Amino acid sequence: MKPRISMITLGVRDLEGSVRFYEQGLGLPRMNSPPEVAFFTLNGAWLGLYSRESLAEDVGVPADGTGFAGFTIAHNVDSETAVDELLEQAISAGAKLVKPAQKVFWGGYSGYFADPDGYLWEVAHNPLFWVGPKDEEEQPSPAADPRAVHG
Repeated sequence: MKPRISMITLGVRDLEGSVRFYEQGLGLPRMNSPPEVAFFTLNGAWLGLYSRESLAEDVGVPADGTGFAGFTIAHNVDSETAVDELLEQAISAGAKLVKPAQKVFWGGYSGYFADPDGYLWEVAHNPLFWVGPKDEEEQPSPAADPRAVHG
């Protein structure tokens, strides 16, 4: 298997409201898609939004899951200021601040928000190395190997 995440699909209670949050609130580029689903292009992957009930039915599990789902979605940015700005943008769009941005034990700066369905997003700046694909308009830099930072 090649190491890749192609798409993250979130089961949402209110598709229209979630589309508004991600498209207008956070500015993610929406793709053309059927009315019962929404797709957004990310740098290297897609984000899908689908009815929580329909997604649970597709998987074959109950739709009434509660509590901590055991995962978070991370969005890395290039500065502490960018962390603060993106958290504020998410809150202005209707997100709930879960953890204010702060210096963290691993040497970076991050905070968390919950989207309208409670999915946890970490917004982080890692000064040690870049996480994820580079933005297309940035110039490539020498490969940042996380192992090189510690070894």
